[in-house]
Amino acid sequence: MAHGEGCFFADPETLGELNANEQVILRYADNQGQVVPEANPNGSIQNIAGICNRERNVFGLMPHPDRASDPHLGSADGSKIFLSMMHTVRATRSAKAVEPIKQVA
Repeated sequence: MAHGEGCFFADPETLGELNANEQVILRYADNQGQVVPEANPNGSIQNIAGICNRERNVFGLMPHPDRASDPHLGSADGSKIFLSMMHTVRATRSAKAVEPIKQVA
């Protein structure tokens, strides 16, 4: 957290759609992985910390993983997000590289 001022909020209909479409990517959780009010540093509704669009190619988040991406910064926990994205992109590219070329008649 950089400042604790911002928080996610949405009307009930939007919130229902986000949850139904599995667009909530990150929630604030405690050290045991439990999504509890005490783990929510800024009051975001349903502990939401990050969401994506329906196509799952745009990701917005409130925390600042860049501020915890190296042990010299006090923590490397944030690097997990960047490494996960890197591995996903590489896996996607690899999968596309081995897809057979479809011939057009």
